[in-house]
Amino acid sequence: MEVADLKILFFDVGGILLSNGWGHEAREEAAKRFKLDYAEVNALHNFIFNVYEIGSVTLDEYLDTVIFNHPRDFVREDFKEFIFSTSVELPMLQFLKEWKKDCGFRIISLNNEGKELNDYRVRKFKLHECFDAFISSCEVKMRKPDPGIWQLAMGIAQASPQQCVYFDDRKMFVDTAQKLGIRSFQHTSLEGTKKILETLKKENLKTK
Repeated sequence: MEVADLKILFFDVGGILLSNGWGHEAREEAAKRFKLDYAEVNALHNFIFNVYEIGSVTLDEYLDTVIFNHPRDFVREDFKEFIFSTSVELPMLQFLKEWKKDCGFRIISLNNEGKELNDYRVRKFKLHECFDAFISSCEVKMRKPDPGIWQLAMGIAQASPQQCVYFDDRKMFVDTAQKLGIRSFQHTSLEGTKKILETLKKENLKTK
């Protein structure tokens, strides 16, 4: 394959392949189950979660700030188990695992995720079956929408913006990638993204 024909597909994970790792729905459910003050939990979460996602604090340190800042009648391990249990597979994951087998692209994840959640989700859902590499905020110490994370990803892939395609469920991140010259698509449905991928596959075959 000529370098000019190279295509790298960058995919977000939460909201496309899996549920969000620790989204507001999960926090609301945790507040009900563990009898927490959701408003307080959410305010503290918003202060520190970005710091967790870039790997500056551990999950335990995050929990010390957000949950275990008061005496609780439940133990830390039960709460962590609940956090992990909120991750569920979305239909796109199995499709992408199959599609990757003969798609002709390298596929790399580009996601914001704290380390313990990231490691759990990669292992639990066998994400190595659809990704060749992982650009995770917790490992690279920056997070979307920082343009630097896409620039780093392209540097690791040794690809120009014109050789890359990016998928995300959040329009803000799609817009940021587009400003860098990356052809980008907002994931809104399984069928919609499948059609885009099949079109990309046909375009790639024509260039060979």
